[in-house]
Amino acid sequence: MSDTASSLRRKIGSAGDLHAVVRTMKAMAASNIGQYEQSVRALADYTRSVELGLSICFRKNALPPAEGNGRSDAGPVGAVVFGSDQGLVGRFNDVVADYALQALADLPGKPRVWPVGERVQARLADAGLAVADSFTVPNSVKAITPLVGQILLESEARYSRGEISELHLFYNRPTSGAVYEPVQQRLLPLDETWQRELAELPWPTRNLPEVLGGETATLRAFIREYLFVSLFRACAESLASENASRLAAMQRADKNINELLENLNSTFHRLRQSGIDEELFDVISGFEALARPPAKPEAGPLFGSDRVSR
Repeated sequence: MSDTASSLRRKIGSAGDLHAVVRTMKAMAASNIGQYEQSVRALADYTRSVELGLSICFRKNALPPAEGNGRSDAGPVGAVVFGSDQGLVGRFNDVVADYALQALADLPGKPRVWPVGERVQARLADAGLAVADSFTVPNSVKAITPLVGQILLESEARYSRGEISELHLFYNRPTSGAVYEPVQQRLLPLDETWQRELAELPWPTRNLPEVLGGETATLRAFIREYLFVSLFRACAESLASENASRLAAMQRADKNINELLENLNSTFHRLRQSGIDEELFDVISGFEALARPPAKPEAGPLFGSDRVSR
């Protein structure tokens, strides 16, 4: 009895400690979702400005051949896949990895992959992809910019040398609540349809701006900014989806721990009450035994059982 009750106490204590950790992680995940979603909203105005600048440049037909869509060499395809370094995110890494594997299988050539996150790196390596240098997942909004700079330096260097013919992004994008979906975006070469749409984009005022200096240099500068905002948005949306997935996982864990604690407490109280009842029965039985008067001995013959006859 006492051993079982003691074991239940230890289980209840361990479950309570785990419950506190889960609730802390829930609060952190909810807080992180807010800051990454806010960064994506703040980037929208700057993205709009970059697109307007590209619109003017595309109207001038100043697209350099190296940046355009008419590359004839069909080299390996480069891909940046955003995942996570930490666990407790459900199927977050499996979803984006499976989506990237399926999409890359339809592209020509053997792809070169730059994973962002140890978890998705392991998943892609197990699938047999050629994994290049991996990157660490940022732990804050401020850490996204250095990561984007590293990815741009690596990808642009390989693209300019002809080591890759295309550059694709794969990441999870939040949709509503804790739901997210994997998406794909081709960064390089620039999509021809997208260029025409930007060239036809209406200017917000009646007077069109003039491009000062070299049109090619200006276009290259806007393209670098476009690549930056695209990578930044992809990373921020992936981080928001990661924390949304972690929040959903912690909510499920919180529910399961509550049910476990309820069962453990119910079992503990039932055993404790059973022990108290047994002790009370023992006390009552002892009291009744002490309160019962002693039995009187029966009167027998003085000189044995046989009478002496005269």
